[in-house]
Amino acid sequence: MTGMRCERCVGRLAVALRGHEGLESATANLIGDVTLAWDEERTSREALLAALARAGFREASGASLVRE
Repeated sequence: MTGMRCERCVGRLAVALRGHEGLESATANLIGDVTLAWDEERTSREALLAALARAGFREASGASLVRE
């Protein structure tokens, strides 16, 4: 993910995803690696990316959001 530069960014990502229906777990680090686990019957990759985009994060070119 782009937009991940500091611990505050990781916290901002956590706030953006908190309470997201169907999200089971999320991990992130300062290099922008994000791993999510979600229930595909309750949410989608696109919905999670949209929530992250509203918080200022974007999927990095050549990278992918990893599903656990």
